[in-house]
Amino acid sequence: MTRHIGIVACSSEGAALCYRTICLEGSKFLGRHAHPEVTMHNYPLSEYMKYIEADDWRGVADLMLSSAEKLAKVGADFVICPDNTIHQAFDLVVKRSPLPWLHIAEEVAKEAASKGFKRVGILGTRYLVESNVYPEKLKPMGIGYILPEAEERERINEIIFEELVNGVFLEKSRKYFVGVIERLKGRGCDAVVLGCTEIPLIVTPEISPLPTLDSTRILARAALKKAVEND
Repeated sequence: MTRHIGIVACSSEGAALCYRTICLEGSKFLGRHAHPEVTMHNYPLSEYMKYIEADDWRGVADLMLSSAEKLAKVGADFVICPDNTIHQAFDLVVKRSPLPWLHIAEEVAKEAASKGFKRVGILGTRYLVESNVYPEKLKPMGIGYILPEAEERERINEIIFEELVNGVFLEKSRKYFVGVIERLKGRGCDAVVLGCTEIPLIVTPEISPLPTLDSTRILARAALKKAVEND
């Protein structure tokens, strides 16, 4: 028996990549064409953005909790959320959730520690990068972090919300990300967190000047491991 994975989705492209990773890599644990049972629930991104833009994280938490409750009713055993930004509401959700959750930044921090990284750059939406989501998980692991400059944060935020979440991947935007990562490398980073679940769709390990910590796939793989473990 494997555990039933619930996915609380926010933006479609990141959630789709997470779901696809679980399904394709499930065979490593379970055999050909096999993967754990997966159910996803998604309120429109527009609903989330109303609360995010108003800095209303309790409103965000209510949406996440509603999704978790729906997933519990259809039999999910635990929940993941392949969206870094809305993890700012995580603590407001888990206290009331009917199901346990994995935390995306915690899984990324564990991966960074296992690979011996000492200082990482953090890419993502402006809301995420300027929050404590990653710092509070990296610091206990003894991992430092550096943020892109303010102008870079604004441009990355624009690319994410105007292009990536809409399935638009432009070469000029790809080059912009590579430039930001190159500058983070010059400031002393030894890896970069792709802390928006769409960024791995435009920044691949082959083109990145630094090793990448792909938050989407790291979370999906952590969910797979939890789904098949025997405890």
